[in-house]
Amino acid sequence: MSTHETVHDILPVPPNGITCHTSLWFVDGSVIIQAETTLFRVHMSQLSRHSLFFRDLFSLPQPSHLQDAQTDELVPDAEHGTPFAGSAQRCMDGCPVLEVTDTAEDFAHLLHALYDGATFGDNGREDYRVVSGILRLATKYIIDKLRMRALEHLAVAWPTTLKRWDAREDVARAFESETGQPRGLRYPSPIDVITLAQEVSALDLLPAAFYDLSRYHFSQIFEPEQESVRAVLACLNPQRQLAVGDLQRLALGKEASAQAVPALIQSMSTQAQRSFPAYDHPRPSYGAPPARGGYGAGYAGHDRRRSAGQGVCVSSAACRKDFAELVELATQHYLFDREQGCADPLYVAEELGQLKSAEFSECKACARSLEAWAVRERDRLWRLVPSWFRL
Repeated sequence: MSTHETVHDILPVPPNGITCHTSLWFVDGSVIIQAETTLFRVHMSQLSRHSLFFRDLFSLPQPSHLQDAQTDELVPDAEHGTPFAGSAQRCMDGCPVLEVTDTAEDFAHLLHALYDGATFGDNGREDYRVVSGILRLATKYIIDKLRMRALEHLAVAWPTTLKRWDAREDVARAFESETGQPRGLRYPSPIDVITLAQEVSALDLLPAAFYDLSRYHFSQIFEPEQESVRAVLACLNPQRQLAVGDLQRLALGKEASAQAVPALIQSMSTQAQRSFPAYDHPRPSYGAPPARGGYGAGYAGHDRRRSAGQGVCVSSAACRKDFAELVELATQHYLFDREQGCADPLYVAEELGQLKSAEFSECKACARSLEAWAVRERDRLWRLVPSWFRL
C-alpha cells in the first residue's frame, strides 16, 4: 500500500447497506464474516488457531466453485449449506462469506482480542460491555483461553470470596465519594450479570450478582421511581429480563437475607450476655495458690486495668450497659427505621462490629471481642449466600 493509499482505496464495494470494517479487513484474509451489516475479512488460520469451532469448520472441504471464485459481489449458492445464519453459501473477492448471528460490536471485540490480545479494563459498565460480548462469543466458538481470561476478570467484581467482595465494595464506596453518584453505577447491573452467567454457564458469578440485586427493594427492581435506581439497574439490552426461575431465587434469597439482619442483632445481644465483658482469668505461676476467693476475686484494681490491653475488661458494668444500648440502637436503626444497609446483612454485621471501636473505646478488650464476633458472623453469612438463592 502506498503512502497515499488508504484502507478505503482497497476495500471492495459491498451491496447497499453493507459496510466493511476498516481495521478488521485484511487484504490477505482468507474468509469474510458478516455480523449484522458489517463485513470482516480475516484469516482462517488465526481463527482456527484459537477456536475449536472454527478449526473444525474450516477443516471441512470447501466447495470447488468457491476455490476459484474471483467475483467481488456477494453471490448466493443455495446448494451448499453452512452452520451459520445464512441458508446459502456466498463468496466475495475470492473468499467464502459466512454470516453469524452475533452483533457486529461483539464480533469486532472478539476479533481484536484474538489478533491483538485481550486487554480488559476496570470492570465498569463500558468495560463490561466489551468483556461480556467477548465471553459470550468465546463460549459459543469454544475459545477456551479467552473464555477463562474473561471469567477471571469478571470474578474481580463478582467474586466467590468474602475478601474480594470487601475489596469490590471498597472500590464502589470510593467511586461514590469521588463522583457523588450512586455506588451501584460503578459496576454493571446485576441483572445483566445474572443473565450472562446463565447463558454462558458461569455459575460462580451468580451468588455475588444475586446478593447485589437482593440489596434493592422489590419496588426498586420492578417499579423504580428514582432516576438513580433506574440507572443502576438498567441493562445493556433494555428487553432483558430475569427468567421465572431466577425471580424465584431472588425472592427466596431476599427473604433469607431479610431474616439474617434481626438474627444478627439477636446474636449480638446473646454474645454480649455470654462473652461481654471480655474477661481472661489470669493463670497463677506454678506453686503459687490462687488468691482467696478464686482467680476473679483477687484480680481487681490496678492489676485489672494494667491487663486491659491483653484482653481483659476494665469495667464490666459500664460495658454491659454499652452493649445493651448498642443492641437497642441497632434494632431501631436497621429494623424500625430501615436505614441504609437494612437489606445487606454483610454490611450490617460490619457496622455492628465497629459500634464499639477499639481505637476510641475505653475498653479495648470488649471492642476487640465485638469486632471478632462480627468477623465470624460475616464469614458465616458469606458461606450461606449460595444456599439463600438456591444456587
